[in-house]
Amino acid sequence: MSLGSRLGIGFMRVIAPLPLPLVRGFGAFLGRILHTVAVPRRRVVDTNLAVCFPEKSEAERRAIARETFVYVAQSWLDRSWLWHAPEKVVASRLKVVGAASEIREIADGDEPMILFAPHFYGLDAAATALTMHTARPSATIYTTQRDPMVDAWIREGRTRFGDVAALNRVDGIKPVLQGLRKGGLLYLLPDMDFGRDQTIFVPFYGVQAATVPSLSRFARLGKAKVVPVVSKLTPGGYEIEILPTWQNFPTDDVEADTTLMNTRLQGYIDTMPAQYYWVHRRFKTRPEGEAPIY
Repeated sequence: MSLGSRLGIGFMRVIAPLPLPLVRGFGAFLGRILHTVAVPRRRVVDTNLAVCFPEKSEAERRAIARETFVYVAQSWLDRSWLWHAPEKVVASRLKVVGAASEIREIADGDEPMILFAPHFYGLDAAATALTMHTARPSATIYTTQRDPMVDAWIREGRTRFGDVAALNRVDGIKPVLQGLRKGGLLYLLPDMDFGRDQTIFVPFYGVQAATVPSLSRFARLGKAKVVPVVSKLTPGGYEIEILPTWQNFPTDDVEADTTLMNTRLQGYIDTMPAQYYWVHRRFKTRPEGEAPIY
């Protein structure tokens, strides 16, 4: 348990009661500093944007990169009030919009449902908003943090409201499917490069990307419908958009399903490119024989 972790978590508790414009203003300031000093991570962002948006000018991509670092900092500081402010304050800053029937079903339904939640910076806010509005059991798949104190803090924050299980990634699919088959919700974020094991290569912005095919497989094995959740950071907090259930999904073709997932994800990203998690090395794992991208 490091002193830095204690101080960091203590800082987040201290700023939780502050007005949102103050927290966001500090986040904007911090984000601009990070863009300047975090050179290795900035290079990752610049590379990702060059690979995915070759049609944009260098100036356009630089603007997106600067903005994405601001969202990184703001969304991280927002965890202060998401995880520590009174419930009434949290609820006032989270707005759920979109497909009415899906919103009702998330709240009151009993059919297995996977919430496809791509890595936009508002993903923790979206999870909080949805668990605040349903008594249904829900689960999210969790990667353990190295520092036990930080691990406990994040786990407690993500399970603060509702009936939420944070499942460890190393536990496999059994607890995931058990929850779905009992009519639960699964908040799934499968759009990252988790290495060569258990991934397949499908296009993402026209480039082969190692992608976990869990959305298709969990939906098929758990007999679950798939509902996309797109989270957007706004001046007043977050807007969480629930999109219509995907029809004719999954199929028997896991690769086709996973390709479709990435294609639809691109459509969501194109509406707000700076809010996607470009700080991740999405193309880290390459097909055999291909040169590294980073």
